[in-house]
Amino acid sequence: MHHARFRDPAGTVREGTYDPDAETVAFAGEEYAVDDDAIDLLPPTEPSKIVCVGRNYAKHAEELGNDVPDRPLLFLKPPNAVANPGSTVTVPSGKDRIDWEAEIAVVIGEQCKDVSADDAMDVVAGFTCMNDISNRDDQNREQNWVRGKAFDNAAPLGPALATPDEVPADASVELRINGETRQSSDRSFFIFDVPTLIEEITTYMTLEAGDVIATGTPEGVGALSDGDTVEVEVEGVGILEHDVRIP
Repeated sequence: MHHARFRDPAGTVREGTYDPDAETVAFAGEEYAVDDDAIDLLPPTEPSKIVCVGRNYAKHAEELGNDVPDRPLLFLKPPNAVANPGSTVTVPSGKDRIDWEAEIAVVIGEQCKDVSADDAMDVVAGFTCMNDISNRDDQNREQNWVRGKAFDNAAPLGPALATPDEVPADASVELRINGETRQSSDRSFFIFDVPTLIEEITTYMTLEAGDVIATGTPEGVGALSDGDTVEVEVEGVGILEHDVRIP
């Protein structure tokens, strides 16, 4: 069963069930269409941090002219980066290139530290979709990627949380810009799988319930334009859609 967070017509934040086929959310016997102006669909989790993985697909590393890492390449996005599904995302102005990056996102279900790969899936609440929006202008000028990756709205997230059993081991991930497919791959092409990522990350930091691990983007990244409509679809989860505004 898919889980979603939304603000109901009275303005109260609720947690309900999400139907990805009908694109409806339900709570206490009431059902709402996601595109109903009376509700606001919210990200399915409120993370204290998003741990992102760079170059986790060999072809993406190749398209950027980078080597494939010998251990997971990690960086962080803060809570302010999270943007609602269905929103219009405003990105930094005056930049030559702001890129899309479709990702399968893992949501952690409990506080955890020093988790072995064998036990890693026990701490996973589920999966959702994420767009790791990237400011290449500044990313290419700095080593810590704060300006390049951690700006407001840099992590549209949603639309819902699918439990691990609902997402295939080779789940596909696809990104469309204005209806045209630009990225298409699946989990079988990960360099580092989810248990390996959890083991590595929890060696260094405690993950809290609700935290997100963004597992990396496949080849096909490109520059966003003002007015674009972005769709990120993960098999078993649904479609994260948002628009883009570049001031």
